[in-house]
Amino acid sequence: MRIMAIDYGDARTGIAISDPTGLLAGYTTVIQSRKSEAVAAEIARLAKTHAVEELVMGFPRNMDGTEGPRAELYRAFAARVAEAAGLTPVLWDERRTTVEAHAILHTSGKKMKDHKKNVDAVAATLILEGYLTRKRMGC
Repeated sequence: MRIMAIDYGDARTGIAISDPTGLLAGYTTVIQSRKSEAVAAEIARLAKTHAVEELVMGFPRNMDGTEGPRAELYRAFAARVAEAAGLTPVLWDERRTTVEAHAILHTSGKKMKDHKKNVDAVAATLILEGYLTRKRMGC
């Protein structure tokens, strides 16, 4: 079963899609748009093209676990994605994924100014890997 992770952002949205077995992260891309309806439509297109059966979307939380100030915006976007794709995203705690994504890119030798091209896709991959790990553990 293919699973798609979404790292939603104001200007860029990272996407990571698992392999057909749902065990490993595979395909990644970044959707460049500030229009939530265009992003939702592209997510729906990618889900159909890659035969995605499940969606997981990063959800903002504060470091103490409470919902962040952008939580309602993300819930509304998740509803828009559900309507466009016919799949309701599981909301997944995305704390520190962007920080970790920057660290991964830095360690790989990417310059800071080049990070924004890839950081959202890397963050989506981290969301997907965390979700896949939880599913494997049966939690």
